[in-house]
Amino acid sequence: MGKHKEKEIKTNAMRILEKNKIPYETIQYECGEFIDGLHTAEKTGAPVEQSFKTLVVQGKSKEYYVLVVPIAEEIDLKKAARVLREKAIEMIHVKDITKVTGYVRGGCSPLGMKKQYPTVIHRSALEYEEIYVSGGRIGTSLKLKPENLAKAVNADFEDIILSAEEAGKPYC
Repeated sequence: MGKHKEKEIKTNAMRILEKNKIPYETIQYECGEFIDGLHTAEKTGAPVEQSFKTLVVQGKSKEYYVLVVPIAEEIDLKKAARVLREKAIEMIHVKDITKVTGYVRGGCSPLGMKKQYPTVIHRSALEYEEIYVSGGRIGTSLKLKPENLAKAVNADFEDIILSAEEAGKPYC
């Protein structure tokens, strides 16, 4: 018998991109459990500034929202709430990630969640030809044009992260 290539298992994120005829590149890496975005970038060789994490927040209205931000940055909850037209927002609890998104922590892609939630991508994504986001499972990243990601999830580009000064301030 000849050797056969192992069939790539497609994630919902990949299926959505293919359905919309959006070109992307898959980057696989060895990882058995959750690692943060900085370690993922290190494993894949993806530039840190072009690597984005997917975070899910809930507004006072009880609506869920998806925020796609650079892996080394933190969300500015006040700025993001204003952009989302919510009084306030907060991160969902880790134990609720799978229930809300259908994905596990560390494999949460902005594409292909159980439901298409309103999505905002940090505007710094537009500075790059391509960005990296989770492919929908631990060990899989996707590389694609930020405009194509925005088109696939109907997202806006906004400033939703803490400024360098704010990030450096100790919490009171």
